[in-house]
Amino acid sequence: MRSTRPVIAAALAAGALTGALVATPAHAAEYASSLKIAGVQYDAPGRDNNSCTTGNTKAEFVTIKNFARTGTVNLKGYVVKDAAGNTFVFPYNHYLEPGDHVKLRGGRGTDSDGGNVAYRNNCNFLWNNDRDTVRLIKPTGAAADTHAYTKSANDRDGNGFITFHG
Repeated sequence: MRSTRPVIAAALAAGALTGALVATPAHAAEYASSLKIAGVQYDAPGRDNNSCTTGNTKAEFVTIKNFARTGTVNLKGYVVKDAAGNTFVFPYNHYLEPGDHVKLRGGRGTDSDGGNVAYRNNCNFLWNNDRDTVRLIKPTGAAADTHAYTKSANDRDGNGFITFHG
């Protein structure tokens, strides 16, 4: 007579794995991409002011990092998008070496590979202070990384910054 214990153990293990997958936080979506949204400064320090000359939109940013061990990624054509559909498309070559990052800031400025900064050249705030979704989309239209956040659930220290990938 054959024992059914290995079959039952395998079924239980599969159920545990399914439960673990279901337990993944709903605010994060993982994609096969070396580029990830490392964090977002969704609430710029100070009183919100979107004036191009005196405002604080430059202090609002999203950090995109190349988590690959090898392989440089060109950001040209990548899209950053919020839940309302506001978008920014990287219009120029901006290369991220393995482990490198870029801060995409609001406001106006000069993009710099060496300074790890790119500007949206738009003085309006992109990220909502209470909740939003940050999407990084490949030039092909495929998703690279997506994170939804709420201030109350994700910003434990209340500083307006949330880290998504370590």
